[in-house]
Amino acid sequence: MENEQVTLKKALKPIHLWAIGVGLVISGEYFGWNYGWGVSGTIGLLIATLVITLLYFTFIFSFTELTTAIPNAGGPFAYALKAFGPPGALVAGYATLIEFLFATPAIALALGSYVHFLYPSVAVLLASIISFILFTLINLLGIKEAAWFSLIMTLLAIGELILFIGVVAPHFKLETFMHNPMPFGWGGVFAAMPFAIWLYVCLEGVAMVAEEVKDEKKAIAKGYISALLTLTVLALAVMISVGGIAHWENLDNLDYPLPESIALVLGRENALTKLFASVGLFGLIASFHGIIITYSRQMYALARAGYLPSGLSKVSRKQQVPYLALIAGAILGIVALLLLDTMKLVIISTIGAVVVYVISMLSLFKLRSSHPEMERPFKAPFYPYFPAIALLLALVALMAMMYFYPWLGLIFFCGLAIISGVFYATGMHRKIITAAVAAE
Repeated sequence: MENEQVTLKKALKPIHLWAIGVGLVISGEYFGWNYGWGVSGTIGLLIATLVITLLYFTFIFSFTELTTAIPNAGGPFAYALKAFGPPGALVAGYATLIEFLFATPAIALALGSYVHFLYPSVAVLLASIISFILFTLINLLGIKEAAWFSLIMTLLAIGELILFIGVVAPHFKLETFMHNPMPFGWGGVFAAMPFAIWLYVCLEGVAMVAEEVKDEKKAIAKGYISALLTLTVLALAVMISVGGIAHWENLDNLDYPLPESIALVLGRENALTKLFASVGLFGLIASFHGIIITYSRQMYALARAGYLPSGLSKVSRKQQVPYLALIAGAILGIVALLLLDTMKLVIISTIGAVVVYVISMLSLFKLRSSHPEMERPFKAPFYPYFPAIALLLALVALMAMMYFYPWLGLIFFCGLAIISGVFYATGMHRKIITAAVAAE
């Protein structure tokens, strides 16, 4: 049997999807969001987070319609392909890869920072690179094994956040949280949007394992919605708790705000501080591991459809995982973490995310119009209002990021222009259209 004929293994249940969904995102509660304080203050970031929470609720309830109607490892790429053909699929596929490929090195740097916090003799970059190698190897073992690992890490991460909130909540002071709450006014709210998005970014990555789900249509909806509810409670609880421990200026530029908060409350040498920093790795590991799963499936789907080199669609015979996509993603991630700092990686990743949300909601509207007969096991509630709200808020967030972080936005869109030029110059769009017609 040729490698190209091997298919992905169906082994995932709702509990796995919940774990993958929460695991993909939960590192956002551990670091990254606190950079938003530096551009908005505590109240500014809280307002931005509430707006972005509304974006994600309306988006996920709408996006689930697409995921259950088209359970494809390509996720947004597959929906845009059906709705808008190769040009739409190119935009969606590129944006999704940017979102996941840049989120992973950001988390790797946070992992390295946590290890360095515990063991100052270990360099951040060394720990980050070792993390990439180690978790790529774990993913090569197979999706069921990887999903169970994700479930265990996610449960440990949630338990740790609950422990964290329990330790710091008694020390919360409202006057501390309200210190210099909006130093940059309403402009700061818009500048904080990428860091608010970081609290939820990559949740839609559950779509990338849709082909590996048993009874995928009901399971996917259950996994998405339960994961979103879990993340909302954790995100708001952690942000508010940390904001009441110390003035935000002391925590807005760290990759390890949670152990630093514990250290401020209990002392840096306290045993619980050391314990928390150690188990704090679980949340980062859960996201890091989960995003490796999803970006490899996205690369696999793009290669299978002809948008990336065909070798990346090869699946191992025994473990049934896209092994070349896993290896290629790790190499790209290591290069990115060597070139960019955490804040820049977070912003580029979230720019990719909001472009994904825009093209996905446009795909939903288009498919409702062009394919009314399509089977939709889960329909977006309050249509067309939910997807319209998600689309509007995603566009607002995109414009805000382009205004406040123009150079990073320029990098993103220059990359898209180059990829598009190559795509059309090589005639790949004609090949894909011909293949799609032949398939029908």
